[in-house]
Amino acid sequence: MVKKILLLVVIIVFTKSFVNAQDPMFTQFYANKLYLNPAFAGSEKCGRVQLNYRNQWPKLGQTYVTYAASYDQYVSMLNIGMGAQFMQDIQADGAVKTTSIHTMYTYKVSVNRNLSIVGGLEVSYYQKTLNMDYIFPDMLHPVYGAIFPTRETSVYTDNKKGFFDFSAGAIMFNRIHTFGIAVNHLTQPSESFRNSSDAVLPRKLTVHYGTQIPIRMKGVKKGEMYLSPQVVYQRQRDFEQFNYGVYFSRKSIVAGLWLRQNFKFHYDSFVMVIGFIQSKFRIAYSYDLTVSKLRNQTLGAHEISAGYTFPCRQKRKKFRAISCPSF
Repeated sequence: MVKKILLLVVIIVFTKSFVNAQDPMFTQFYANKLYLNPAFAGSEKCGRVQLNYRNQWPKLGQTYVTYAASYDQYVSMLNIGMGAQFMQDIQADGAVKTTSIHTMYTYKVSVNRNLSIVGGLEVSYYQKTLNMDYIFPDMLHPVYGAIFPTRETSVYTDNKKGFFDFSAGAIMFNRIHTFGIAVNHLTQPSESFRNSSDAVLPRKLTVHYGTQIPIRMKGVKKGEMYLSPQVVYQRQRDFEQFNYGVYFSRKSIVAGLWLRQNFKFHYDSFVMVIGFIQSKFRIAYSYDLTVSKLRNQTLGAHEISAGYTFPCRQKRKKFRAISCPSF
């Protein structure tokens, strides 16, 4: 119980500031494309809706739970893509709750018959709320439990904090290769609950690359089986993450294996993904198996995604979809 209380306090960061704040993460990068890179908005010709759920470290309770819902659409008349996403990140059983709304705009340029570039801009609004109804370490007596008043409220603290944010991204792709880069939190807005703090939401850099390799063998039709190696690198202040893996797809079944580490070769998680695609509908489940020293304390992470692409009329104007996995 005391360990959990201490963890909650560390997450709330009731010290001087929120200088170590980080964005929530999703393992199924391509099942949440708008979160990975705003330039993915409108990357499919028809309208697309996507739902995501992640529960990280379930052994500690509802420590990190994140929900996301998004919709994006390509507008052929203007050659632009538009998207919107709603997210809610709940930390430490509700001690800190972050609700955000994101809007994206993209424009595509065809360099030649085989190569295209998409640029994207994102405008977001965040609302962070703080729940003060928690037990802090300075309230605990070794025998009688929580009997002391806390000193954490001696510094004036707002229970809510709202701010705007801006991000940008770009994707270069052809029929089988995709390369993208995105920078979130360009203005590094302050997210502190205390006016005396200079805490900011640090910029996050994302770089991703992937390709599709068709597998041709006896009994397999063309376009029926693929291998898709993928790499995603993310850095936010001193935190960095290097993800690499491969997807295997055969008809309606998709399976993937990923490994997560940093450049100091500190391995964090081994990830397993299984998904099902039927016509316009897709659903997937992934499990992060923690391989670091925290493996016996957290029970990894569970993630579920579901998406649907609406049918639409096929225009005569050629549309080149971005080639990347569904999950």
